Amino acid sequence: MHLHDFWFLLIAVLWIGYFFLEGFDFGIGILTRTLARGTVERRVLINTIGPVWDGNEVWLLTAGGATFAAFPDWYATLFSGFYIPLLVILVCLIVRGVAFEYRAKRTGERWQRNWELAIFWTSLLPAFLWGVAFANIVHGVAIDREKNYVGGLGDLLNPYALLGGLVTLVLFTFHGAVFAALKTVGDIRERARAQALGLGLATAVLALVFLVWTQAHRGDAWSLTALVIAVAALLGALAANQLGREGWAFALSGLTIVAAVGMLFLSLYPDVMPSTLDPAYSLTAANSASSPYTLKVMTVVAAVFTPIVLLYQGWTYWVFRRRIGVQHIPAAQPAAEH
Repeated sequence: MHLHDFWFLLIAVLWIGYFFLEGFDFGIGILTRTLARGTVERRVLINTIGPVWDGNEVWLLTAGGATFAAFPDWYATLFSGFYIPLLVILVCLIVRGVAFEYRAKRTGERWQRNWELAIFWTSLLPAFLWGVAFANIVHGVAIDREKNYVGGLGDLLNPYALLGGLVTLVLFTFHGAVFAALKTVGDIRERARAQALGLGLATAVLALVFLVWTQAHRGDAWSLTALVIAVAALLGALAANQLGREGWAFALSGLTIVAAVGMLFLSLYPDVMPSTLDPAYSLTAANSASSPYTLKVMTVVAAVFTPIVLLYQGWTYWVFRRRIGVQHIPAAQPAAEH
């Protein structure tokens, strides 16, 4: 295996880790409007991800930084061609982080309601747009001989990409509902399981169409194996959810994301951004990579720091593993008079 192949694999792992972790983050944000009944239950849902949401975004920063360093041509073409949707995602992530921090700074109902709406929309939009972006990467975009994207914004909103956006939106919401059932107690836990059933069935229909479409367009035996795993894991997650085995349901919904995103990267390789104008213009892991020396230095750094990050994040999840419910939310204090 060449180092550029290793870094393609590592970047795939980073994106898979990001979608696995941030997926239920986005799902919880969406569920604050569709599952929670009232301010207290919204606080319960937000508190389930309160200690971990910012750590989950480290995976995105690492994936973006690794792409920039290991595959500068891929990074340049991707971020220039997908500038508007990626800018919208970036703004959403900034506003979302502010909303988590500022929501509880004041006790006014309007203040908290507005920040809760911000959490909802800034979870929903990235969950959809990430699917659109990755579907376009796999499907191929208009790249010329100079490695520049020459299409427009409308070209990115094709039926395949929009379907990909719907799949990630519903899949992440399902993942969030399973996580909510795992992390809560009482009535909200039961409603989370009920909502997970409907979301899981919708995910099964949309994801099967999208993954079969992907397999027919660019698939091989490896991607077909990942497709079968994704479908089996999703069905297993639904069964575990119905049996009240929330731990297994969450593990299997996570495996669904791992297998589905893994299938996209398997379908993509050895390309990193196929060209719809001419296959010879496609960006590949070989022609868009940095120098071997750069990749060698990056490999040493990754070997040292990746285990540290994994251990720290695993410890964080262990410390905050307890379930919570409305009884754990303190009563709101009246606003101070001025």
